[in-house]
Amino acid sequence: MRDTSITRSRRPRQTWCRIFDVACAAAGLLLLLPVLAAIAAAILWDDGAPVFFTQTRVGKRGRPFRIWKFRTMRAGSRGSAVTAAGDQRVTRTGAVLRRFKLDELPQLFNVLKGDMSLVGPRPEVPEYVQLEAPIWQAVLQVRPGVTDLATLLYRDEENLLGTSGDPNELYRETVLPAKLMLNLGYLHSRSFPRDLKLIGLTIRYSLFPEHFDPELIKRTLGTEVLK
Repeated sequence: MRDTSITRSRRPRQTWCRIFDVACAAAGLLLLLPVLAAIAAAILWDDGAPVFFTQTRVGKRGRPFRIWKFRTMRAGSRGSAVTAAGDQRVTRTGAVLRRFKLDELPQLFNVLKGDMSLVGPRPEVPEYVQLEAPIWQAVLQVRPGVTDLATLLYRDEENLLGTSGDPNELYRETVLPAKLMLNLGYLHSRSFPRDLKLIGLTIRYSLFPEHFDPELIKRTLGTEVLK
């Protein structure tokens, strides 16, 4: 069984890491302002307001916060917290945003606010989090991130869930536990250079999803993160 403890010396929580997060998030928002405006206009044209979607997620030490995304589903949609391929709630514009992960860009505001980091375990909705479980206690020691190793390796998650008659059960019983183990492994071997590589890979596969290569991810980040 994997050791779920994370020593303080391994946590990149130094002030300079926070400064890096804030600087990159602020620069990203400024540079991407035309893109953000174009996305907002596309959402309004396709399905009207609102432009943004907010949802409660579980953050560091189990504290809840509101995560921001561009809205990709029809206004007022209800249903499962997970999305499978072919989900009728997803709009035409939303499908494009989700393919290139552009719906996640507003989370740069969450980074500025301090709810999230650029790299860290993706925050889950409360219904999936077991605060008393050791693995959750370990993962929640750090600030959640815009991207993580599990997000990279499971970037085709919607298609995977689409193969199941019960996507919610598949996610809860199979996908989520696998993601937690990946996140825990990454946290045990985490370093600033490795975070930079992870950010670079995230940008690469967001722009060119058709070139997704799990083996390249393993070679770039090191196989020890998967142990």
